[in-house]
Amino acid sequence: MTIRFATLAGIALVSLSSLAQAQSVGEAEYMNSCAACHGPDGKGGGPMAGFLMGSLPDLTALAAGNGGVFPVTAVYTTLEGPGAAGAHGSSEMPIWGNRFRAIGAAGSDPDYQEEQAAVYAKYRILALTEYLAGIQE
Repeated sequence: MTIRFATLAGIALVSLSSLAQAQSVGEAEYMNSCAACHGPDGKGGGPMAGFLMGSLPDLTALAAGNGGVFPVTAVYTTLEGPGAAGAHGSSEMPIWGNRFRAIGAAGSDPDYQEEQAAVYAKYRILALTEYLAGIQE
């Protein structure tokens, strides 16, 4: 009985440790979609940065460049895409809202409604925005 309890306790501790180290949705999205250009640290030095025409912003300094306040609306609008002319600077940055809506639609069930894809897109953009707010220096 004691060995079984010790084994279960050990498994629980390993599971809790793994949970503590898990990435947030926003961090996972950043590493999957943004780090190639903006770098894992958000400072603009990703492996694809040299192939782009313009310079990349330091994503850890967005608040500093906005009077110390993280520009939630501007970041969300930049990630969402359509509706804000020139929000991305160059056309090299993908419009993530379109990508997220397409993913939401592709993963839907037979009862899919367009609103589901829109909600999925908003969730992913908000998660990414929250992650970026958290890496400000």
